Amino acid sequence: MKLYDFDKYIDRTKTTSIKHAFKEEYHVPADVIPLWVADMDFRSPDEVCQAVEEAGHFGIFGYSSPKEDYYHAVINWLTRRHNWTPKEDWLICTPGVVCAISIAVKALTAPGDAVMIMQPVYHPFKNAVVRNERTLVENPLLLGEDHRFYMDFEKIEAQFAKEKVKLLILCTPHNPGGRVWTKEELERLIDLCLKYQVKVIADEIHHDFVFPGHKHTEFAPLNKDMQENCIICTAPSKTFNIAGLGLSNIFIPNKELRTAFQKELDCTGLDIVNLVSMEACKAAYSHGEDWLEQLLIYIKQNSDYVQNFLAENLPQITMMPLDGTYLAWLDFSGLQMSQEALNDFLLNKAKIWLNSGDIFGMGGEGHMRLNIGCPRSVLERAMEQLNISVKELLHTLS
Repeated sequence: MKLYDFDKYIDRTKTTSIKHAFKEEYHVPADVIPLWVADMDFRSPDEVCQAVEEAGHFGIFGYSSPKEDYYHAVINWLTRRHNWTPKEDWLICTPGVVCAISIAVKALTAPGDAVMIMQPVYHPFKNAVVRNERTLVENPLLLGEDHRFYMDFEKIEAQFAKEKVKLLILCTPHNPGGRVWTKEELERLIDLCLKYQVKVIADEIHHDFVFPGHKHTEFAPLNKDMQENCIICTAPSKTFNIAGLGLSNIFIPNKELRTAFQKELDCTGLDIVNLVSMEACKAAYSHGEDWLEQLLIYIKQNSDYVQNFLAENLPQITMMPLDGTYLAWLDFSGLQMSQEALNDFLLNKAKIWLNSGDIFGMGGEGHMRLNIGCPRSVLERAMEQLNISVKELLHTLS
């Protein structure tokens, strides 16, 4: 088995990386460490890079569509890694999960219908509801004594009934916060959805990033009735760091819902699949398992490093324990700063570029999202800069 070097630093500043190469456009200092956008600073598996190179060498880039070997690669991965074997005809490819969610909202609801999201949550969920002229229902997650997110089932049921919710957009595993919902939690949620006839879009794009002691539960196979009322969004993009290639795999077991989704997809003109991304996906799901297993160990070590560093040096800042994903949720409320002041402090004093917590909705104020999918040396430098700047801040206030 080949050993991968995730400690290796790769300079992305001369590329078109949104995360690294657009500091001037985003009006941030040139010397900040970018730890915001949810892609990683690791090279994809060699087999993926080779597949992309071979597609390039062939030299013809005409219109393409998935064939049998593509379906086999995707479904075999889900079978091996997640104990779920969906049918081939359930699968529809799109250029990404975000556009798929927006398309699904249009397919499953009518203008004005109530759509629930659980906040704080990945901000494009809100956009998919509001920009499609649906009624947004914001459900706040609970913060447990263990500093992890939990679903408020009483509140969910009350809002389902009062707001006549038609659709729930679920993030599983959850972003931000890295919460991996348990089988029991999902089953209880499904019971409520069936009781109130609420359909579900389950964004499972982070389902390959789960750490020891936790288990991701695929949403669709939990309940036969729910399976007929849900859309499952998956992709190789987060797992293998190929988001720029633009490809997601959307599973829709119910034929009527699948037809409605396909109709909306056709209206967007986004029904053509990128041939290079298909080759990358096949290679990743067929040959990328060793790379992923090593990566998971590295990301968990990064998570432990940040958690321990903050506990030992900056008790004013706490990190939500990560069940999975590479996106840490940091609570800065101990510094007693407004979100605007906190954002300015981190960019201009600590010189680190994180995602502002308020963009994730209710419960996000006073928080920041930190991408730990990078070499540890980068994290170490970021934590040291944060430590120095906070100590200086506290000294001036004392």
